[in-house]
Amino acid sequence: MKTSPFRATGSAPQTRPVRPVRWSPRALSARPSPWVLSALLALPLLAGCGEAGGLVGAGPTPTASGPVHLWPDRRPASVPPAGPGGAPPEYVQGIPPVREQNVHQADPLALVQAEVRAHPDTYSGGDGMPAETAAAITACGKEGQDPTKCPVLTPYYRDLTGNSKDELIVGIELPDRMMSVRVYTADPDGRLNRIMATTQTVVSVELAGQDVILRVPSGNNGYELITAWSWDEKQRSMLPTREQIVRVPSNPQTPVGPGPEPRETGDPDEPVTPSVLSTP
Repeated sequence: MKTSPFRATGSAPQTRPVRPVRWSPRALSARPSPWVLSALLALPLLAGCGEAGGLVGAGPTPTASGPVHLWPDRRPASVPPAGPGGAPPEYVQGIPPVREQNVHQADPLALVQAEVRAHPDTYSGGDGMPAETAAAITACGKEGQDPTKCPVLTPYYRDLTGNSKDELIVGIELPDRMMSVRVYTADPDGRLNRIMATTQTVVSVELAGQDVILRVPSGNNGYELITAWSWDEKQRSMLPTREQIVRVPSNPQTPVGPGPEPRETGDPDEPVTPSVLSTP
């Protein structure tokens, strides 16, 4: 008669006597296998995983609070809306158009000289400059003229409008450590359009991405005013979009050696190398 492998309900459980494990001297002296050692070494690591992965309190934290609108009943000032068509282009007269919007084909010195001729006796605004500076610009490039006396600095190139075409960045040295910074772009017809012109007492000029950064002394001793000029698609010009006043270190670090060399005109396929324009 065959017996069922399952124990019948209500029957007494069958037990076997527990035999003691005996280790022979040969087993004790045997070298354990590598997988056994790995398992034994991993046990402490596994035991500690629960505590290492747990959350630990960082203590009390300050409650976040949003900005509070002061004097909410006050009547605010109105901001005139921007023109629907943007600012009109300021095309440079007397300069031949370039091909394929390639500003590298334009002569930066001839560009500035054309603006001087178009705006004589202008001492304020984007075209303003002292009479002696205008005369020095007119004399640039002439026979017998010292090139180091030319106020027009070495140009730089960078895509500032985001159209994958370089813009032309020109600096003009003025008396009393002042500087005129101008940016030009080319439209689809090849005409050169000035999209930025500002005159400041400049500490340095920098390029950060598609922004032109001007550092100028602020009204408070020991502080600089940093202004970022960015391309505004609606206004079709560079506008000062961000300003920040920063404290100048007591011992500012002076750059070691000359800055990066500007890219030569007429080589638009070469990667942009200059990142900083600094006045001496």
